[in-house]
Amino acid sequence: MLREKARHIRLETIRLIEIAKVGHYSSVFSCAEIFAALYYDVMRLRPGEPHWPDRDRFLMGKGHAAVGLFPVLADHGFIERELLDGYTRLGSPLGDHPDMSKVPGVDFSSGSIGHALSNGVGMAVGGRMAGRDFNVFVMLGDGEMQEGQVWEAALFAAHNRLSRLIAIIDRNGYQLDGKVDDVMGVESLKEKWLAFGWEVHEVDGHNLAELTALLRRLRADGERARPACVIAKTIKGKGVSYMETEPGWHLGYLAPQDAQSAIDEILSREI
Repeated sequence: MLREKARHIRLETIRLIEIAKVGHYSSVFSCAEIFAALYYDVMRLRPGEPHWPDRDRFLMGKGHAAVGLFPVLADHGFIERELLDGYTRLGSPLGDHPDMSKVPGVDFSSGSIGHALSNGVGMAVGGRMAGRDFNVFVMLGDGEMQEGQVWEAALFAAHNRLSRLIAIIDRNGYQLDGKVDDVMGVESLKEKWLAFGWEVHEVDGHNLAELTALLRRLRADGERARPACVIAKTIKGKGVSYMETEPGWHLGYLAPQDAQSAIDEILSREI
């Protein structure tokens, strides 16, 4: 079921970008399994109730992947499915980046890289102060690790033992300008997060069995005294072979015949 949901996310990404005529295919494809694991298995949610105060929160620093999240929100009844058909059109609440003031179920208006973890920290602190037991999941791009604000938030979270905060790094190896480690090296990420006082796990971000089992365990761990970081090793453009080997697909547009070729490959491959 989760594989089918991840496939649906990829197919809907292609369909919606066809409406917009430009978009971030490969950035969604690297985290489609993360979306699927969180929203269809791990997170505590109530369909049709985006404002339920005890639901788990999800924030993403890489807000340009919102085109893959909107179909998931529609699946959960947080937004009307018909809104997808007007993606990015004049007057639509669904833009290239998510807007929490316009889209129910969006917890953070992201896209300005580096701020999501700080906001997640605030939500985790707020939940603790309010006596609520929701978890806060924050998905970060690996290029985002170059931002100093990420590490300030990491220090604060560890110091305050925010055990209900779980960061997920989409470690696909690329950012807008090329390879992350060519632009500004971030390794070793595991040792860095450990040094900042976090519990750290590494996982294949496309292996749904391993990814879901790990996230389930972290969510259920009431004894953990520290925030947790999951380094999900992924492939940018996963699911469409030529996107997996060509980083220029960070932002682009598929002509109709190329879109059909990508759809055919997504439908024929099992990830």
